[in-house]
Amino acid sequence: MENKPVHIAVFLSGGGSNLQALIDGYKAGILSGKITFVVSNKRKAFGLKRAEKEQIETAVFKVKDYESDTAAGVDLLEKLEERNIDYIALAGYLQLLPELVVKAYRNRIVNIHPALLPKFGGKGMYGLHVHKAVLEAGETESGATVHLVDEFYDNGKILEQMNVNVMKDDTAETLAARVLEKEHKLYPRALEKLIKGKYELKNG
Repeated sequence: MENKPVHIAVFLSGGGSNLQALIDGYKAGILSGKITFVVSNKRKAFGLKRAEKEQIETAVFKVKDYESDTAAGVDLLEKLEERNIDYIALAGYLQLLPELVVKAYRNRIVNIHPALLPKFGGKGMYGLHVHKAVLEAGETESGATVHLVDEFYDNGKILEQMNVNVMKDDTAETLAARVLEKEHKLYPRALEKLIKGKYELKNG
């Protein structure tokens, strides 16, 4: 078992800077699992180009291309199992994963969120929307959160957080840039701890 390589699939919808952070983490020896499959719901996502540059297999997955949500889930799960995927990392993926996939990979799917959950999470809370909400609420702190993924947006067990001070002159863009730096540091380390069994997780 110890010699078996750990395979990671990354799901994204945009630029994929957190995908790059995971790739770089693997190259630096921070992350022992190797990214072998990258999936996007957007054909033109720049993250797919990042993957292709690293010679990582890519796929586009859109639920609307299937006759039903169940059919989509079955096909996606088959693709993951055929590739011996052990863990899934969401990196700016703006869709819920099919329930079949969530159940099959329970406690083996992580997401990174650009705020300190449980605040500023849920449907529609992504990208600059999150940072605008943090500023409008008058928060003095924000940050990045790595959490397990379940059937709901930003709802799973929190694994790790890194804090960022909110400055008086911050805009959503300046805050986003500082939080993103923390995301890139936090994500490979948290995923490695999950792979190594260093979090206390409930079964089922």
